[in-house]
Amino acid sequence: MAKTRFTSVDEYIAAQPKAARVALKRVRSAIRKGLPGAEETISYQIPTYKLHGRYVIYFAGWKEHYSIYPSTRPLVAAFEKALEPYEVNDKGTIRFPLSLPVPVKLIEGLSKFRAKEAIAERAAKMKAAAKKR
Repeated sequence: MAKTRFTSVDEYIAAQPKAARVALKRVRSAIRKGLPGAEETISYQIPTYKLHGRYVIYFAGWKEHYSIYPSTRPLVAAFEKALEPYEVNDKGTIRFPLSLPVPVKLIEGLSKFRAKEAIAERAAKMKAAAKKR
């Protein structure tokens, strides 16, 4: 994939190799199902989903896998068994091989979990800001 400045998720997916495009379309669909009403955008030149102005989840395509970000400790703990077949690193990345079927329900669940985390983070920041007043 040539380096470029993507302006939309459609553009990002279209620039991927065919095998990755198929998987990424399914990933996108699963995230959108898990995050109805989320704003779809590009950040760090990868597809990104925001709720209430907060970044919730990102995905990216690679040569032999696609990744979901961020994988927080609570998320990994909550989905520990379901994530066993996949590579989860300590930098906040979950890698899914292109050679396996896209785990649509898992990705939908990860999206919903991240939305709850983002909402809780927003509430905590608002509460802290209110205390400073």
